[in-house]
Amino acid sequence: MENAPRPVRFDTKIAVLLRDDLETWQRLNVTAFLVSGLGSRVPEVVGEPYADADGVAYLPMFRQPVLVFEGAKETLGRAHARAVARGLATAVFTSDLFATSNDRDNRAAVAAVATADLDLVGLAVHGPRGAVDKTLKGARMHP
Repeated sequence: MENAPRPVRFDTKIAVLLRDDLETWQRLNVTAFLVSGLGSRVPEVVGEPYADADGVAYLPMFRQPVLVFEGAKETLGRAHARAVARGLATAVFTSDLFATSNDRDNRAAVAAVATADLDLVGLAVHGPRGAVDKTLKGARMHP
């Protein structure tokens, strides 16, 4: 009997939680922005660069899946509080960021609002599987 490769199981999880009232373009945009910060802050989640059979090089990507969830505004608020309390690597996207057009203004918009008052439309978290699962309790997988 041949030795079949074992499925890879990661000790950590990357998850995105989106507010369930977003338009499709907003969901995609928010997801892209949220996960972009993880690679620089948590470099071990990034794999090796890619290359095709002709030797054309491509950028590396996450080495593990990104799971996308959705929930109501209150679900995001609870998940955010849990992520902060657990010290998980967290990225946030607030409704104010839809009106900005650059990183400087994005950071200023978040900095102008107290943690409890952030109007979250999305968040991304990375950490131990169990901690991420507990953080997202009440959210459902994105359809």
